[in-house]
Amino acid sequence: MLKFMLIILDGFGLREEREGNAVAQANTPNLDQMLSECPVSNIETSGRSVGLPDGIMGNSEVGHMNIGAGRIVKQDLVRINDDILSDKLRNNSKLQAIFQHVEKNDSTLHLIGLISDGGVHSHLDHFQYILDVARGSNVYKIALHVLTDG
Repeated sequence: MLKFMLIILDGFGLREEREGNAVAQANTPNLDQMLSECPVSNIETSGRSVGLPDGIMGNSEVGHMNIGAGRIVKQDLVRINDDILSDKLRNNSKLQAIFQHVEKNDSTLHLIGLISDGGVHSHLDHFQYILDVARGSNVYKIALHVLTDG
């Protein structure tokens, strides 16, 4: 029977450059031996390779989801971006019903959410898009309840 081991080292990246690279500068005899004597596969952990936009770094949640699924899993950031580009989000019946209720009752739309440009758990562009769609639906009284990170 063929035996193998899957080893996931969260936060561990492989690159040649030594400056600012703690892994390359560390004394790692056991790891060095495994890398030189055992079959190894390096995987891409950012961008489209893990269901994120180009240039966006992955994280352990994204990595584990893709490894566990055995395929590329389109992440929420990309799914929301796609829904924005296709107008699926603008035409969402539940969202439109909320806007109609607010306009009809001269109410205030309350939006609560994480604001960040990092793209991990939120993106500022999505918040801005909802504001634009709300204004396009004649909703002008808007209260923002903003959660920030970092």
